[in-house]
Amino acid sequence: MAPLTHSKPVALITGASSGIGATYADRLAKRGYDLVLVARDGKRMQALAAQLHAATAVAIEVLPADLTHHDDLLRVEDYLRSHPEISLLVNNAGASLPGGFDTSDAETIDHLIRLNVTSVARLSRVALDGLLQHPNGAIINIASVMALAPELRSAVYSATKAFVLTFTQTLQCELEERGLYLQAVLPAATRTEIWEKSGRNPDDLQGLMEVGDLVDAALVGFDRKEKITIPPLHNEKQWDDYDALRVAMLPGFMQSQPGERYTR
Repeated sequence: MAPLTHSKPVALITGASSGIGATYADRLAKRGYDLVLVARDGKRMQALAAQLHAATAVAIEVLPADLTHHDDLLRVEDYLRSHPEISLLVNNAGASLPGGFDTSDAETIDHLIRLNVTSVARLSRVALDGLLQHPNGAIINIASVMALAPELRSAVYSATKAFVLTFTQTLQCELEERGLYLQAVLPAATRTEIWEKSGRNPDDLQGLMEVGDLVDAALVGFDRKEKITIPPLHNEKQWDDYDALRVAMLPGFMQSQPGERYTR
């Protein structure tokens, strides 16, 4: 592949070997982005890079890395520091547990948190200084509707995606005046390999969205500079009402005395 140049926008995508990440790579290449693909499966990314380069002529670099391994994560961070031409970071890498909380061991839970939480926070911080140099610098964080749905009983996965959502919302407040755009994308069930890897048959799921439809919808939200994009939610007013109620509670949190219901 040709080396990256400064003539085109550059996006770094994690979890880029398949599913949502590979689809973002396809769509961004077609938009004229040069790409940096990050995932564990180097051979698969090389095949994707060759295909996309042949179709679009964009420059693509492949960076094999397991973001749960500290040394690999540091290597990606070093790459971000040395390539300030990157103007878009897509934090897509993620996984779920193959079982419930009670059937997952502590090491497996820690592994998931390192991937879904730690890598998102670290890569966002390391990329930040370079992203702020770009008038169109942006971060896309792939969260999940599970962040809003404890009733679906996936304690660790839902909690990690709640982190991604709140992390993105808070950075939106902290960095909006500095011109950095952050988007949180909340997919529901989407046809990717995550289901097989977690031991489930995707064909058994209700309302399964095709990955191309998901990413295309998310990019519409990106173009509109939406802060929160929920492709499967048809009634936008439901999210707006939910968020308005959340904001309305903020003054009530700043009280020196307990609520009256706790004083009887």
